[in-house]
Amino acid sequence: MGQRRDLITSAIVLGLVGALVGGPGLVAEPPAPAPAQTSAPVQTQAPKPCDSEQHRQFDFWVGDWEVSQPDGKVVGSNRIEKILDGCVIKENWVGGSMRGESYNISTASGWHQTWVDTTGRLLTLDGELQNGKMVLAGQTQGQDGKPIQHEIAWTPMEDGRVKQHWRTSRDAGKTWSDAFVGLYARKK
Repeated sequence: MGQRRDLITSAIVLGLVGALVGGPGLVAEPPAPAPAQTSAPVQTQAPKPCDSEQHRQFDFWVGDWEVSQPDGKVVGSNRIEKILDGCVIKENWVGGSMRGESYNISTASGWHQTWVDTTGRLLTLDGELQNGKMVLAGQTQGQDGKPIQHEIAWTPMEDGRVKQHWRTSRDAGKTWSDAFVGLYARKK
C-alpha cells in the first residue's frame, strides 16, 4: 500500500510540475475551444458625414464651365469640384488676368462661402437654397468706409446651364446694381 501511495504522490507531483511549466501532465486545464468557423466578416460602411441631401443642394454647380455674359461674350472659365470627401465645394475661377477661389460648405444654419482672389478681395457669404436657387449674401466695406451689401444667386436652368447673378447695394438694400451676370455652360 505504501508503494501505491508513493506512485500516486509522484503522479500528482509530476502532473503539477508539468502543468506549471506548460508540459503535459495529469493536472492540466482543458484546451481552449477552437474558434467557430464563420464566413467572411461583414463589412459595413459608416455613412459619410457630408452625404446628406442638404450637402448635395449645391451640386448643380459642380462641373467644368465656360462662363459668358448674357450677350454671349465669354468672360472666363470656372471649375467647380467637390473636395475633402464631398464636404466642400471648391471654385476655381479664371477670367482675364484675375483668378479666384471660393470654398463652399453646408452648415447647420445653411450654406457658407469664402471667396478670395488675386485682387486681394475677401468676400464671405451665407445663405440657403431658396425656391430652387442658391442665394448667399454678405457685406464688405467700400473704399469710402461705407458698407456694401452683396447678394449672389445661382440658378440651375432647364437647358443644363447655371445663371449666376451678383448684385450689390450701397444703401442698405433700398436699391441694387448688377455686379456680374454670368451664364455657365458646361465645357465639352
